[in-house]
Amino acid sequence: MTNVLTPVLSDNWDADRPWTRESYERSGGYQALDTALRMQPDEIVALVKESGLRGRGGAGFATGMKWGFIPKDNPNPKYLVVNADESEPGTCKDIPLMMASPHTLVEGVVISSYAIGAHTAFIYVRGEVLHVIRRLRAAVQEAYAAGHLGKNIHGTGYDLDVIVHAGAGAYICGEETALLDSLEGRRGQPRLRPPFPAVAGLYASPTVINNVESIATVPSIVRNGAEWFGSMGTEKSKGMTLYSLSGHVTRPGQYEAPLGITLRELLDLAGGVRNGHKLKFWTPGGSSTPLLTDEHLDVPLDYEGVGAAGSMLGTKALQIFDETTCVVRAVLRWTEFYKHESCGKCTPCREGTWWLVQVLARLEKGQGSEEDLDQLLDQCDNILGRSFCALADGAVSPIDSSLKFFRDEYVEHLRQGGCPFDPMASTLFSPVGATA
Repeated sequence: MTNVLTPVLSDNWDADRPWTRESYERSGGYQALDTALRMQPDEIVALVKESGLRGRGGAGFATGMKWGFIPKDNPNPKYLVVNADESEPGTCKDIPLMMASPHTLVEGVVISSYAIGAHTAFIYVRGEVLHVIRRLRAAVQEAYAAGHLGKNIHGTGYDLDVIVHAGAGAYICGEETALLDSLEGRRGQPRLRPPFPAVAGLYASPTVINNVESIATVPSIVRNGAEWFGSMGTEKSKGMTLYSLSGHVTRPGQYEAPLGITLRELLDLAGGVRNGHKLKFWTPGGSSTPLLTDEHLDVPLDYEGVGAAGSMLGTKALQIFDETTCVVRAVLRWTEFYKHESCGKCTPCREGTWWLVQVLARLEKGQGSEEDLDQLLDQCDNILGRSFCALADGAVSPIDSSLKFFRDEYVEHLRQGGCPFDPMASTLFSPVGATA
């Protein structure tokens, strides 16, 4: 079995009650905070820049560079907002992290807030995960009681308050500016930019918005150094990260490994595709990223490698589908999700996702003609890059890629007048070169 796991964020997950402050501190927790508070804020920003840490929320933007955008001459308060609104279909890394070791995130919040000069930080959590919200709030209370939060932290004169905020349950609130509107008590809808959040974010003040995993990684960088972090991963995608495997895999779960590992290696760790079946297609970063196939098993799972293969690393949500899965039905279900979750602010997304569902639903039932496939691609072309945020782009990604790799399967639906993967069908459709 491949042995390339690098447990850092997940290192204490198997400890006794790892979510408690006592357990976290036994494993070295909050030592990085002591180190950080002896440094100048600019030194921490420089350290994170040097480490090459890229945002783990999907876009992969350099974390230290984002921190550096905060204007020093702005008299308004500065805020740190942690995006914990994990709701991308297939994505499951931040919630396990917050459940298993919430103090990892809390320590990261304190260090990051100190680095950017913030005295108030918010952790915006998806409202449905009440168990996570309760655990985070308990961890924050423990941190206050131990002097890791509040006034005069560790006797340094630095003050910080942390608020765990329950979101309103909309997928669009994972988009950073929609999250800010929701946090301010308004309907969650993307903002027109500029101005960018670093200049005018929460309450029109300078704001840094980072993903849970990004902030939770900061203590390990402070503790071990930029060179240690850069020793993992690839030249441009450095460090370790949490990959979540789900679907038709023997042992689904979270696997922490260096960026650049391949799906073949991860499947080896996870026991492979379920017994008796073979890989058909998979998503490298959740349902909003273009599909890949078994031809891409050896693509390095870093930002550059996946991009060169025609997809995006995204949230590293690896959804595995075997040959029993109807790609048309899977894409329809995802598109229905994006139609439902569109905030309705812009026409290409509001109307476009609705029409995509209509066409896909007909195709899945075997109704229409091959001309509808070209119409579907034309609709995708008219939606891509024309909306306020990336939700619409994410909606068209699985459609475009599925037609690229599995057009024959769409045609077979039309030929048979229905889904060839229906259990009532007499035969299971087998594309050329595949076996049922």
